[in-house]
Amino acid sequence: MTVYSGPVFDMAVNQFAVIADHLSIPHDERDRLLLPKRALTISCPIHRDDGSIAVFEGYRVQHHLTLGPTKGGTRFAPSVDIGEVAALAIWMSWKCALVGLPYGGAKGGVRVDLSSISKRELESLSRRYMQEMIPFVGPHIDVMAPDMGTNEQVMAWFMDTYSMYQGRTVTEIVTGKPVSSGGTLGRREATGRGVAHLARRVLKELAIDLTNATAVVQGFGNVGSYAALGLHQFGLKVIAVSDHTGALHDKAGLDIPALMRHAGEHGSIAGFSNELHFDPAQLLTLACDVLVPAAMERVIDANVAKNLNCRVLAEGANGPTTPDADLVLQKRQDEIFLIPDILCNSGGVVVSYFEWVQDLQQLFWEEEEVTRREYHILDRAFDQMVTRARVDKIPHRTAAMAIGVEKVRAAKITRGLFP
Repeated sequence: MTVYSGPVFDMAVNQFAVIADHLSIPHDERDRLLLPKRALTISCPIHRDDGSIAVFEGYRVQHHLTLGPTKGGTRFAPSVDIGEVAALAIWMSWKCALVGLPYGGAKGGVRVDLSSISKRELESLSRRYMQEMIPFVGPHIDVMAPDMGTNEQVMAWFMDTYSMYQGRTVTEIVTGKPVSSGGTLGRREATGRGVAHLARRVLKELAIDLTNATAVVQGFGNVGSYAALGLHQFGLKVIAVSDHTGALHDKAGLDIPALMRHAGEHGSIAGFSNELHFDPAQLLTLACDVLVPAAMERVIDANVAKNLNCRVLAEGANGPTTPDADLVLQKRQDEIFLIPDILCNSGGVVVSYFEWVQDLQQLFWEEEEVTRREYHILDRAFDQMVTRARVDKIPHRTAAMAIGVEKVRAAKITRGLFP
């Protein structure tokens, strides 16, 4: 029995079972590796603008602290529940271990429809969430970051709330902050930039001409927009994008910088063009060289996987591909090169790590240094994954997760079980 449930958590459990079987991990070790160390459920009461009181439910899951503090985003969305948050924390653990960061995984969130609250109410909710978390977080315990529905401003409110409680400025309590408040250059772009970098690398290894290549991006938030911009700058034609308001398609290639300016001003791609509307349901199966699912979990099921028409699947979102779809993709390995989520979107946590280190040292880097170091870590992890997949004759996701799980398991075995 467990307090965690739901399709996203079940997906994380199924993925871990595959890796545990592959690594022949004894059954009596598996729960210690899989189940989170700590899970919190809190109530966040705030005053509404009309004077009434509203209570929102919040969560934080810390998967393991074996290698260092936990690290992970905080999402504000109507779908948030403890099972989803736990799954994301587990995936973050394997991700951090894969790319060699001294973190365990964490994730948090508040169940809220952002369209139903004002900016002042959002600030109140953000500050209340952090206030409730203060006994359980810290720069060497758990470091928060932005995720779906949160941004640099929310991180600044988190940091300020924690700092006021401590009586001093503690910039290293969160990452993804504005540069003016201790953030790092390149953090906003880091996840999407990493997705584009790895996709470009795969295209080159497949001998696909970048200037004749096409890309499709599902989701035009922070990750999707900067992934699209990176691919556009590398010379690809981004022929279709989508967000929660709809989809746009242009065979000649969309003007991504203009689309980003529009989305920044209006909050979505809606209204950018009346002529380029496209059915979002058909977006994932469009013919293209690079497909970037950068929206929600579980958008590629077995049926979609059978109909994918891309050469490279670059998973910008967490958990976009279901276990049933993975079985389909295993049969299509010669057709579709998968860059699994725990590698593909890890640029965000890599640069978050850089921000944390800079805050601790109070010594800040230029953006070129941040980007160079990010690409170096991504390339190293990519090489390890591809080598492991080739030697063991296993899919890329299995190889990537096996590397991450092995590192966490080795650390737990070395430290032993206390008392």
